[in-house]
Parts: sequence; C-alpha cells; structure tokens
Amino acid sequence: MSRIILWLAMALLILAISGCAGAPEQPSPIRQALVSLSERAAQLVLKEPVWNRPTTEVVILLSAPKVDASLGIDTERLHENLTRALLAQQKGPQVLDWTPVLADTEAPDNQWLLKCELVSDGPRLTLSDRDLLPYRLTLSLRRPGEEAPRWQRHISGAIDVTTL
Repeated sequence: MSRIILWLAMALLILAISGCAGAPEQPSPIRQALVSLSERAAQLVLKEPVWNRPTTEVVILLSAPKVDASLGIDTERLHENLTRALLAQQKGPQVLDWTPVLADTEAPDNQWLLKCELVSDGPRLTLSDRDLLPYRLTLSLRRPGEEAPRWQRHISGAIDVTTL
C-alpha cells in the first residue's frame, strides 16, 4: 500500500513540475498592442528631447493619460505600460506618478512633466478579417510651473478592434 502512495506522490510531483516548465502564456493582443505603443513612446521621449543632463539623472513626473473612451482602452493599463516602458529603457530616467502639487511649483531642473493623450484619429477601418480603429498618441514634456510644453510629438497607428 505504501508503494502505491509513493508512486502516486511521484506521479503528482512530476505532473506539477512539468506544468511549471511549460511555455509562458502569450500576452493578450490588446496588452501586446499597448506594450508596443508604450515602448515606441518611451523611445521617442528619451531620444528626441534635448535634456540638460544625462537621462539617468532625469526625473519624469508621469501624469495619468487621457484616453478617448471610444477606443475602449483602460487608462490605468496605458499608464502602467508607459511607466514600465520608460523604466525599462537602458540608461532611462526615474519615473514618478505625477501629482498636482508638484506641477504648479518650482522644481529642480532635472524634473519634467510628461503628459500623454490617446484619441481616436478617424473612422473605423473595416478589413475582410478585422476592424481597425485609428489613434493618435500625443506626448508632451514641460517643466513644472510652466504652461506650454517644451517638446511635443505624435504617434499615429491603428488598433485591432477585435482585441479590445
């Protein structure tokens, strides 16, 4: 009887280990789309602006993005993906959640406010196998206490509606 229990325990252990060794799940298509968009945005933010110091010494205060409701994308998801993408950049900046108190006061010269807005950029495009929804992501950097952005860029593309 104890041999049967031992064999059953070994079989369960082997099954448990083989289940852990399986391939990881692929991210959902919408998650992958947001990851790709966020990586493009992070690379653009770090590549183009003229920083007054090395990017490793820059602090980006990231405000919650504005997302057009017609896109069906959760603001928190975009915020999280953009934060992760900025932090993942080699020689990237420090990234903090933006707070209104910091936005309207004088701040050290290494702090920048990053705002982003994701809006629908046209009518739905119907293809034979899917629908695409054009978007435009606007990124703008400004110094705390300033109204006008010192740098602004747009990223345009289309999201596969079937993944939403």
